[in-house]
Amino acid sequence: MKSLLLLILLILSGGARAQRFELENVSDSLSFLVLRTDSTVDKWRLHYPVYRFCTGDVDGNGVEDAMVGVINSTRFYKMRGRRLFIFKNKRGRVRPLWLGSRLGGILQDFRFVDGRIRSLETTLDGFYVVAEYVWQGFGMGFERFLVKKVGREEALEVFYR
Repeated sequence: MKSLLLLILLILSGGARAQRFELENVSDSLSFLVLRTDSTVDKWRLHYPVYRFCTGDVDGNGVEDAMVGVINSTRFYKMRGRRLFIFKNKRGRVRPLWLGSRLGGILQDFRFVDGRIRSLETTLDGFYVVAEYVWQGFGMGFERFLVKKVGREEALEVFYR
């Protein structure tokens, strides 16, 4: 049943074409997220500095998504900061899956580990936390802390584990 559902999702998302997300840097504040399939190439313009790029199946549909860390301000958070944008392949076109304002704390970095987004964050009182988030249909939902209220070195050790 699960494999039939994945096949249906693959067909609805544009078929079982080979795909690859890439990041094309033009300057410090201009990059393109590039989606290459065996029959198309599509680009999404990123008008912000990019600090991290990785791929993985964020929403669990069997198709790889792109996670891009950008530095920008948002409508709700006017101060420039590190944000996480997630993109998907929709019929050979790059489309946003989630353009996040925040995860939990002040985002420093993220990785994709075992189907989860692992974040390195700071708190307002200067401590570090490492948390994991999972896709919850509309956006990222908090799953658990791996460590909280620790110093930078201990947080980095857990973050890269």
